[in-house]
Amino acid sequence: MTHPGKRPLGRSGIEIAPLVLGGNVFGWTADETTSFRILDRFVDAGFDAIDTADVYSAWAPGNRGGESETIIGNWLAADPSRRDRCVIITKCGAALKEKGGGLSASNIVASVEASLRRLRTDRIDVYLSHYPDPVTPIEETLRAHDALVREGKVRAIGASNYDAAQLREALDASARAGLARYEIIQPEYNLCERARYEGPLRDLAIAEGLGVITYYSLASGFLTGKYRSREDLGKSPRGTRVANYLNPRGERILAALDEVAAAHAATPGEVAIAWLIARQGVSAPIASATSLEQLESLLRATELRLSPPEMLLVDNASASNT
Repeated sequence: MTHPGKRPLGRSGIEIAPLVLGGNVFGWTADETTSFRILDRFVDAGFDAIDTADVYSAWAPGNRGGESETIIGNWLAADPSRRDRCVIITKCGAALKEKGGGLSASNIVASVEASLRRLRTDRIDVYLSHYPDPVTPIEETLRAHDALVREGKVRAIGASNYDAAQLREALDASARAGLARYEIIQPEYNLCERARYEGPLRDLAIAEGLGVITYYSLASGFLTGKYRSREDLGKSPRGTRVANYLNPRGERILAALDEVAAAHAATPGEVAIAWLIARQGVSAPIASATSLEQLESLLRATELRLSPPEMLLVDNASASNT
């Protein structure tokens, strides 16, 4: 399998293939053995970017957070040549949020050291502020990130879940103080949830030349088409998250995906990923897999080319959030 050409992540100097493997399931719904198989296949197919966070997967019974990073670190350590072939993305702030000051300088320093240990590496390629911190001054956060970049522990920084105003404030603070800026953002964006990214945030990202990596790219699995009624919600641990999409708009989206998928002998989820990859202002969507079968579908999606009428059909079906 060959993937499309690599895409730049802002002005970071980092380029990635246009699909990011989500590590949120590692240590949760994918055990270490399964996770290793998925990681092996992903990289062997020519892809390189792996997304995780220090808080993954603290929500699972018996977990404390850090399980995903630990699995990825064990996989990297099993073959040292893998590290230079991969772009490792992780995040800080959420794991310490309940203790106050998620993005304080001291928390960032402690968090990066813990992540480096779990990942068993000397550097993180992209280090993201996981959520905005209303308590800590943005310049304190950026100075801490800037120090990590200068020390070589982090190659580039970014922000997840920031709105346009918060991102503008951060970019202005970096420019004013001569600090490393957020080069990559990670917004929620998919055919069901468009308003959080489209509009001021997308306009700012494009104007500033930022890398954009989208999460919940398949709307917690709804866009795969496996949830078409209330009875389907028990099919996976994520089923309860998609209940809000079971409405006339959700039905229109699935119908459009079904129509385009049939024309390409593809699946609805593959069309949804292909739509994201083709969107202006998107560097790559994140998608996770708990089996090799799911991963193969994601890889196929990167080779799917939608015609302008097909893009328009899907776009129109999902245009309104009502």
